[in-house]
Parts: sequence; structure tokens; C-alpha cells
Amino acid sequence: MPRISILPALLLLLLLQACSNNTNNRNPYLQEIGFRFEINLNLPLYSPLTTTGNAVYIGNNATGIRGVFVMNTGFDIFRAFEASCPNHAPNSCSTMRIEGQVARCDCEDYTYSLFTGQQLDRPDDGNRYFDMLEYRANRNGNLVILSN
Repeated sequence: MPRISILPALLLLLLLQACSNNTNNRNPYLQEIGFRFEINLNLPLYSPLTTTGNAVYIGNNATGIRGVFVMNTGFDIFRAFEASCPNHAPNSCSTMRIEGQVARCDCEDYTYSLFTGQQLDRPDDGNRYFDMLEYRANRNGNLVILSN
């Protein structure tokens, strides 16, 4: 009979362990902020997004920390990434700029793919480096809705 009472306790322990809050993947430089922003693809400002491989910078104060890069990756799939460099705290040089299909940070000259958000030139020095912080981008008709 003691085996039966141990089994629920082990299951509960396993459940609690599986629900642990692991923050090891959390970027310590970029805060999580909530926002919602709609892009109307009919507006001339966002017309580059109607073509695959094009990206735009949205520097609106209501989007992200330092703005958002939005990329049309093809097949009506859009990706949105934080415009602040993910490998240091936001400062005067941390707002990245678009160079074709790459975002470049002027602080350390790091580059990131706007298709995937991955750092393209990650140093092999034993330090931890982060990829771009991605936001949700959902298309609904002629609108692309960005949110976090």
C-alpha cells in the first residue's frame, strides 16, 4: 500500500519541476514591453513590405524599445524584430539600421539577419551573445498587426 501513496507524490514533484520558471534564455539587456501596432500595407510608407525580401523600420514611440524592423519573408509571412541591439543595454548607438536584408549595430558593428533574427558574426570568445528579440507579426488582409 505505501507504493500507491508515493506515486502521486512523485507525479506532483515531476509536474512542479516541469513548470519551473527558467530564465536562462531571457535577454538581460532588453525589457519586455507590451504594445500593439497596425501597419496598413496600402500606405506608401509601408509599400516596400508588399515585396518579398524588403524590410522597413518603424520608429514610432509606441513600438518596441527603439522601434521595430518588419520584414516580408515571402508567402505572406512577416517577421518583426526589436531595433535595439540585443547584445548591450539601449544607449545612444544601440538603435540598429537596415542594410538591405541585414540589421547593423553601430556600437560593435554586429550584423543580424532580418529573415531569421540571428547574429551573423557571433564572436567565438566564450561570451554569451543574443539574437534579435522577435515580436508577433500577423497579417489580416491589408494589415500587418505587430504585438508583444
